[in-house]
Amino acid sequence: MKILAIETATEACSAALLWCTDKNDSPEITVRFKHAPREHTKLILPMLDEVLEEAKLSFEEIDAIAFGRGPGAFTGLRIASGIAQGLALAGGIPVIAISTLESLAQCVLGDLNEDQSVIVALDARMNEVYWGEFIRLQDSLLLKGKEQVTSPQTLIDKMSAEQNILAIGNGWEVYMPDPPPNITLTKAVFPSAEYVAQLALPLLLSGKFVPPEEALPLYIRNNIAKKPQNDVR
Repeated sequence: MKILAIETATEACSAALLWCTDKNDSPEITVRFKHAPREHTKLILPMLDEVLEEAKLSFEEIDAIAFGRGPGAFTGLRIASGIAQGLALAGGIPVIAISTLESLAQCVLGDLNEDQSVIVALDARMNEVYWGEFIRLQDSLLLKGKEQVTSPQTLIDKMSAEQNILAIGNGWEVYMPDPPPNITLTKAVFPSAEYVAQLALPLLLSGKFVPPEEALPLYIRNNIAKKPQNDVR
């Protein structure tokens, strides 16, 4: 299986290629990642070329395209979904849409105890955060409730009754750098195509993918048009 992955939902831009020769083998992965606000359109296609070249694979050998569907910056989500659709149509291959919040939670999966939660919060601008709560169940993550956009204080209030929560994402650093004692703030990181690819692999193996025309972003926020012009990543 060979999966080409794209993540451009935040200020970070990344591409990854994951491949394995047998479903029982540990997959190999090559990644390009750069924190580069407003440079995604310039960077992402060369990054995709670089990960293919490093793995000595051609685009014709790819089995699926995965992309971070959001939530995130409107422009960034359009870039990811548009490129995913274009490449998938060109190659006649399926698409796998991965939650940007879940991909960020995936990078700390190994730090979670069984049944422990991680709260992912991304800066949504306008004094709001995109967030979701994920619980570790064995070696996978389960979304508790739904992904949503709220004020930072609403998120803090919702988490006040829970215990031993891990927190990740730039929404915490921007709005909630000193969370209450029941929440442990972990390393500041951005979503990466590396984890988009990891989450896409079991979905590809189980046939949970969509045709290119159904590769759509997830915005969550309804009043997209009111976002400031400088929220272009």
